Amino acid sequence: MSSTDPAITAAAASSVPQSVSASRLVRQYGAMNGLGLWTLFKREVGRFMKVWMQTVLAPVVTTLLFMTVFKLAFGDRGNLTGDFEGLSYNDFLAPGLIIMAILQNAFQNTSSSLVQAKFNATYVDFLMPPLSPLELTAGFLGGAIMRGLIVAAISAIGIQLSGLADLSVTHVWPIVWFSLTAAIVLGALGAIGGIWADKFDHLSAVSNFVIVPLTFLSGTFYDIKVMTPPFQLMAHLDPFFYMIDGFRYGFLGVANSSILTGVLYTGGLSLVSVIAVWALFRSGYKLKA
Repeated sequence: MSSTDPAITAAAASSVPQSVSASRLVRQYGAMNGLGLWTLFKREVGRFMKVWMQTVLAPVVTTLLFMTVFKLAFGDRGNLTGDFEGLSYNDFLAPGLIIMAILQNAFQNTSSSLVQAKFNATYVDFLMPPLSPLELTAGFLGGAIMRGLIVAAISAIGIQLSGLADLSVTHVWPIVWFSLTAAIVLGALGAIGGIWADKFDHLSAVSNFVIVPLTFLSGTFYDIKVMTPPFQLMAHLDPFFYMIDGFRYGFLGVANSSILTGVLYTGGLSLVSVIAVWALFRSGYKLKA
């Protein structure tokens, strides 16, 4: 038989100030929930790494196949003119394909994650925890950036080691800046599409009629100066053009446009896209009743 009187135990418990007991039971957070943000980021990275053959290996193989086909088609005859005169076409093409992989995979990561969460009714997993709209934005975009950069890095290594092109680096900072802004903008666009879409067909429409055309018509495969003036103007309005052109400048040291213009354009677009995603999470559009 216990010698402790239950009445004494109850009295002792009641003597503890409510503020002290509450502080012990409720976790306190500072200006940012670092643990929650890190957990969401790991969830997003782990989600695509579990199926790495589809999310990482497949786009890498696609990039290498593009390079192989163009290498076989043109051989060493694909020398360019204009701003890129004297350069090998394969060296010109490789950076464009690498950043195209960043664009497409960053978009697919956030869009598929959010649509799957809505389809499986698991979006409460990231809405219920104490995560602010800014932390949700950072977590989802962080996962998109990681997937885009992982695919790009493996593709670049594969192209270099296979001898399909020479990826000698001329300037490091444009490669870092334009790869990050490309991943941020497309990750944000994917998040917006994922929140808006009610089914995967909606995402396919965005990808097929927006992402793919803008990517293919923005100088990935050719120098835009071969286009007639009206279409050149349209290309200069395409934000993907500045991402691809600036990224390519980091390898070749030559660009079709002003690098400063590209930095300002992509930086401003990144800021606007992040704010747009933050506003959607804050409002709970199509996520909260």
